[in-house]
Amino acid sequence: MAIARTQAPIQVWVTRAQPGAEATANRLAALGYRPIVAPVLEVRALGSARIDLTGVDALAFTSANGVRTFVDLQPRRDLPVFCVGDATAATARSSGFSSVASSAGDVATLAKLVTAALPAGAVVVHPCAVETAGDLAGPLAAARISLTRLPVYETYAHDTLPSEAAEALDASTLATILIHSPKGAQAVAALLARIPAATLADVRVLAISQAALAPLRAMAFAEAVVAPSPDEASLLDLLSR
Repeated sequence: MAIARTQAPIQVWVTRAQPGAEATANRLAALGYRPIVAPVLEVRALGSARIDLTGVDALAFTSANGVRTFVDLQPRRDLPVFCVGDATAATARSSGFSSVASSAGDVATLAKLVTAALPAGAVVVHPCAVETAGDLAGPLAAARISLTRLPVYETYAHDTLPSEAAEALDASTLATILIHSPKGAQAVAALLARIPAATLADVRVLAISQAALAPLRAMAFAEAVVAPSPDEASLLDLLSR
């Protein structure tokens, strides 16, 4: 009598920083995949950040990390909040903000959301990373809305390939790499540049945006695909295609 063989779950490398990496891993496991939680970035709050919200009309967040760091530094939750996507908006709501709007897109759609909601002369503070992607200030300035960048955290790239990811690559069991940000993509590209190109021949890369894929385009992956919309639900939908 033949013994039925159970196919091993597909291994997916989650490269984003914690705590987002664990949330992504839980979603992958629920979908039947085997997540390899091996972040290439680390988020560190800037202890020197000082926040004065006098005269501020609203807050803009382009990442959940910005929300988490901000709420550790500032107790006010009464200002309207505009978020780049639904995950960031969910983090803002769970942090105590009651007036939260999501652009469900990218920085460009966030700018449109803010300019449609606020009058000329409004003042917006953007708690963010030291380095940010996209232009939020330009479209707001065109609508005569003042945006003040407030760096509250910094992301650091790891300089060695995480052992879990290295082992899966060596064993040719890694099927897919998930990329959530341009900076994460830069870190992954730097780490994978040190391994033989042939190791990547059967690996797919799925990126949340064109900007997040750009640093990896020149590498010899089996396939590189961008999510149809810049959110994790769309990114994970690509796994079944």
